[in-house]
Amino acid sequence: MSDKVRFLNPENMPKPFGYTQVVEVRGGRTVYISGQVAMDEQGQVVGLNDFEAQVREVFRNLGRGLEAVGLDFSHVVKLGMYITDITQLATLRRVRDEFINTQNPPASTLVQVVALAHPELLFEAEAVAVAPE
Repeated sequence: MSDKVRFLNPENMPKPFGYTQVVEVRGGRTVYISGQVAMDEQGQVVGLNDFEAQVREVFRNLGRGLEAVGLDFSHVVKLGMYITDITQLATLRRVRDEFINTQNPPASTLVQVVALAHPELLFEAEAVAVAPE
């Protein structure tokens, strides 16, 4: 990432696990990717009743969005994630870490929700990325 982006974990804030508390962006091009779910190009659910498969497909879809604008996961500065079963957190973290920059992980929010847009969906994620100038 360029010198226009700083990843900070201030000592007077809780120690994060797998994310960064503060990401500062100075300049660059900002890209927002809408919430992605485990659906393929035809709108079919990928990984029916399989949380890990759904998380992997969600991150693949985010990756496709990043690729469309010439970026990759190293450019992601913020993730918003929505999970229907918080007991699956370890699986989410393991799969997420296959995609993100674990040296400078993005700022993140994780929320357990009652349901997503379709009852068979178990996970959704959105991303904000910054391209260097």
